[in-house]
Amino acid sequence: MRFHFTPGVARHFAQGLAALLTVGLLSGCRTSPPIQTTPKMPVVPTTPSGPSPTAAAVRYGRYTLVELAPDTAQQDLMQQVIDVTVPVTLTATVGDALRYVLLRSGYQLCESGGPFASIEALPLPAAHLHLGPLKLHDALQVLAGSVWKLEVNEAARLVCFAQPADAVSTSVQPDPGPAVTHASPAAVTPNSPATERQQ
Repeated sequence: MRFHFTPGVARHFAQGLAALLTVGLLSGCRTSPPIQTTPKMPVVPTTPSGPSPTAAAVRYGRYTLVELAPDTAQQDLMQQVIDVTVPVTLTATVGDALRYVLLRSGYQLCESGGPFASIEALPLPAAHLHLGPLKLHDALQVLAGSVWKLEVNEAARLVCFAQPADAVSTSVQPDPGPAVTHASPAAVTPNSPATERQQ
């Protein structure tokens, strides 16, 4: 089967093909304008050579300005954020976890004694094996429990726990069990069944 084109159709086809080839060739040969280069400026430091009490920030790297002030966690160590996993041992106690959390914080735990010593000796709950990210103050409070009040001696950097007075008065006392009274033999009355048997 052969295709037969009429002279008008063949001419339109040839003109379209020529236009398409011309556009393709011209777009491929097109060049971009030359890039304008600016002369390089010398790098000038943004901070003076001597210490300046008015400098609030310094350039640190190419795109970073760093404020010249301590972080909140550096000023108040109880605000530092910690993320701690207490080492798993079969004998881990609450006291061990408190000491481990305080290990690199700058604080120490008070000498154990008093009512808090019984809390320190309790086994560490599994929920407390991983703490964080939390503020140090909150992590210590979680380990001790909500009944205990965290007290910080900033001068000595000691962390202690005290039980508030209202918590002591409302604390649950162990039930001593039912009261058992024993009658002494002298307490037997003359009308009791024991005296009737003797008669």
